[in-house]
Amino acid sequence: MSRVYLDYNATAPLRAEARAAMIRAMDVVGNPSSVHGEGRAAKGLIERARGQVASALGADGADVIFTSGATEAAALACAGRGLHGAAVEHDAVKAWITADLPVDSNGHVTVSDPAQSVLQLANSETGVIQDLPEGLAMSDMTQGFGKLPLAFNWSGCEMAIVSSHKLGGPKGVGALVVKRGTEVAARIKGGGQEMGRRSGTENVIGIAGFGAAAEAAMRDLSDGVWARTAEFRKILEKVIADGAKETIFVGKDSARLPNTLCMITPGWKGETQVMAMDLAGFAVSSGSACSSGKVRASGTLEAMGFTPEDAACALRVSLGPETSKDEVMRFGEAWLKQWTKHRARAA
Repeated sequence: MSRVYLDYNATAPLRAEARAAMIRAMDVVGNPSSVHGEGRAAKGLIERARGQVASALGADGADVIFTSGATEAAALACAGRGLHGAAVEHDAVKAWITADLPVDSNGHVTVSDPAQSVLQLANSETGVIQDLPEGLAMSDMTQGFGKLPLAFNWSGCEMAIVSSHKLGGPKGVGALVVKRGTEVAARIKGGGQEMGRRSGTENVIGIAGFGAAAEAAMRDLSDGVWARTAEFRKILEKVIADGAKETIFVGKDSARLPNTLCMITPGWKGETQVMAMDLAGFAVSSGSACSSGKVRASGTLEAMGFTPEDAACALRVSLGPETSKDEVMRFGEAWLKQWTKHRARAA
């Protein structure tokens, strides 16, 4: 039986639309900074993608600055600004802020000074969605982009970061989106590309794929794909709850991403679960992919009040647009089978 991929929050498979756009871009030989025809053709691909990303994000009229990913975008947005945030932020954001904002047991963050704060739209581990306050300095919209109906222009944020590979584009491409007129100091200096805010010859092929993926993701959203996915997540949650009464569903009383299920089964290490499910033919994770392999519990779950021991027993299942109900049911059955084996060994 074929393997089932349920780790979309780590990275989504490359969309056919993105692949096609990238292949076409490979035949465009010019440097986008050159003024001849070949250069203008390359520049045209970048500007088309810029428009696609802006439109998908509801950021028409804002500046979309292409970067190597959300990590670089976070540095460009946050470095040297003295911003504050919470421990539930992604490590790429926490590297540049003071993580001192309070978090409650449902994963909600209290922001007292929006102009000096960052707040993620949705958490990659738990799926918990935040209410963004007006005047927020920056929001990590990476996980929500493509899964939630949103508009940067109406979010009240000065800046936002997004990533291509989370919505089916290529890896190694992201963007910082800023309100027009917002000051952003370049961290990579040189030729003055990206409106002087991020120098270096643009990744034309990757950017073209990002734009195509963003456009396709918006079609999924408008077609109700993620509403269906949310129903599958609810089905899986019930299957697990009925068969494993001990399991805790993180953020169950909060609005969550339609595809994300984070669960803690006390006494059964998340890493052990991941390996067992991998052998059973399912790709899942024990938390943020950027933190995998590190011998420490999730800072997000600890910030929500879970003990390090329980946090170490977390498993994240993240569905995708192509995930079927049959695959969800197969995973639930396989997980319960492994849980039964674990209990027997531990008895």
